[in-house]
Parts: sequence; structure tokens; C-alpha cells
Amino acid sequence: MSNAEHQSEQILHWEWGGRSVEVGVTRRGEGPQVLLLPALSTISTRHEMDGLQEKLAARFATISVDWPGYGDRPRPFLEPNPKMLADFVGWLLDEVVFLPEMIVAAGHGAGTVLRHLQAHPEAADRLVLIAPTWRGPLPTMTGERKPWFGHLRSWFDRPVAGAVLYRLNVSRWFIRRMAGEHVYETPNWLSGERLAAKQRVARTPGARHGSIRFVTGEVDPFETREAFVAALEKSSARALVVITESMPPRSRAEMKALSPLADVDTASLPHGRLSVHEEHPDDVAHAIFDWLDR
Repeated sequence: MSNAEHQSEQILHWEWGGRSVEVGVTRRGEGPQVLLLPALSTISTRHEMDGLQEKLAARFATISVDWPGYGDRPRPFLEPNPKMLADFVGWLLDEVVFLPEMIVAAGHGAGTVLRHLQAHPEAADRLVLIAPTWRGPLPTMTGERKPWFGHLRSWFDRPVAGAVLYRLNVSRWFIRRMAGEHVYETPNWLSGERLAAKQRVARTPGARHGSIRFVTGEVDPFETREAFVAALEKSSARALVVITESMPPRSRAEMKALSPLADVDTASLPHGRLSVHEEHPDDVAHAIFDWLDR
């Protein structure tokens, strides 16, 4: 059996606030360990890393892990917040993937890793930050956090009205429209079974609580660009930032702010948007291997 074929699925149990939280894990390959963390969004799970994980597993033992309050497991009402998610990174590095060769993280997952490194700058030697973000969709659109974001979260948390309101926002049409504008570049890439799988993720029991907190910025790892940049600057890790020309301009500007830092390299790929690792895993894998082999 080749490294890439050596695969297993697991469930981890993480204790938080006196509760046991289930998170899904996919292990693939053999060799030095690499931790993969997906984005934080309504439709994100570790399986968005599958194509990239398969490529990396040719050289590494890869461990792809869902975020608590997200992913494909039923989600208890946890009130996910930046500290909780950063603490989860610390737990993974202490208990699951000790001293990994590299951490590969996407979107808000990348920002959350940087938040952990803000307090533990020696925790990683190499980072691959794919479309790293620190600010959620609504704060990005409005330019700041608005008081009405809290009212919106309270509506989505309501047992009946919130469930109905959320259901309207995760229809096939709505998911496809939002993903087509910001997440994927290829027309109709998200269709058929891919779209059905994303809708199943969005409708996982309890999904609305984490989803609305991502959308309104409640799980944003930082409050300013300066803090976002400073966290990576303080870290002792070498980093590769993966961006594309087609990413949303506001988000791309935040990502490019990391490029001038010492020990940071940037790979600007020709295709893809915020989920470039899912849509174009070969391109991202090539950029990572090229960076490692330099």
C-alpha cells in the first residue's frame, strides 16, 4: 500500500466547558506529520482538504481535522469564539499532532492558527496559509462590526424561528450563488453531488449556531489587520501564503499585507478563489512542494 493509499477516518473527543465535543479526523499517508485545518464557514469541513491531502500524503503523514462547532458531526450549542478555537489548536498540537513538520490551514482556520501563535510563537516551524482571513463576511462588507450583528445571532439561535430563518439561507440556490461569487471560480463547479454534499454540511444538526457566528464575525481571530500581521511577524515559523488573482479584492488585500514580512513567501496562483485548495488542489500542492524543496 502506498503512502497516499494509507487512510483512516476517526472521531476525536475534545472537552470544552464541561462538554465532550466530537470532531472528525481523516488520516492519510506515512512519514513526518502534517496538520491540515479547513476554513471556518457554513459549508466547510475537513473534506475540502481531500484533494490536497491526497497529494501531500505522498510524502507525509497527514492529519486533517474539523473545527469544533463546524464540520460534519452533530454540533452542540457551544457559542464558538476565537479563544475557544485557538485553545483547540493548542490541544491538537499537545495531544494529537505533536511537533508537526508543517501546518496547512485555510481561511479563518489560518487566522485562528495565527491567533494561537500570538501566544505561542514557537509552536510551529512551517506554515502554509491558504487564503488566510481574519474578518468574517458581514464585517468585511460593512467595514466594521455593527450592533445589529448581535441581534441577528440571537434570532438564528432561537429554536423554531432561528431554524426556519437559517433554512432559508442554506437553500441550494443560495449556497450556489454565494459560493459562486466568492469561493469557487469555475462556473458550475459547485453542482450535482458536490452541491448536495455542501447542503448536507450546512444542515448538520446545530450548524446554524457556528454558521451565524462566522458570518457576523463573532469567531474572527483578530480585530485589526495590524494584529493579524503582528501575530505572524512574532512567530518563529517560515510561512507560505497562497493567494490568487481572482480572490475577492478586500480579502486579498488583507492577505497581501502578510507578504512583506521576513520569512514569508507568497505563491500567487493563476486560478481559484477562497477555496483554491479544494477547486485546484494540484496547483496548491505544487506550490507547497516547490516551496519546501527550495
